[in-house]
Amino acid sequence: MKKLTQAEEQIMQVIWILPEGGFLKDIIENLPEPKPHSNTIATLLKILVEKEFVGISNPNRNNLYFAKVTKQEYSGQRMAGLADSFFEGSYTNVVSFLVDKKQMSIEDLELLLSQLKSKSDDE
Repeated sequence: MKKLTQAEEQIMQVIWILPEGGFLKDIIENLPEPKPHSNTIATLLKILVEKEFVGISNPNRNNLYFAKVTKQEYSGQRMAGLADSFFEGSYTNVVSFLVDKKQMSIEDLELLLSQLKSKSDDE
């Protein structure tokens, strides 16, 4: 899966919240201020189509853009890339980093442990 630029990720965030996809005007409406020019958004959508993150259908001769990659799929790929690039591929190192920086609490760790135990019980 290809990596997205920050601007492309911003467009994908909007598309992911539109359950049936959206037309150009819908995407622009859901972007935060300051909104980029519509030509900029159209260009980014074209790039996302080329990268196969977004699909197009043409009801009423207008392009309806929809996600071909789920937010969960992309998030998983980004997390794996982050772990590989900065933490030798170790999620333990990621969690240790967050604990060291006081960005993860004991409650967070207990919740993760509970989730892990629950997952292993399901298997």
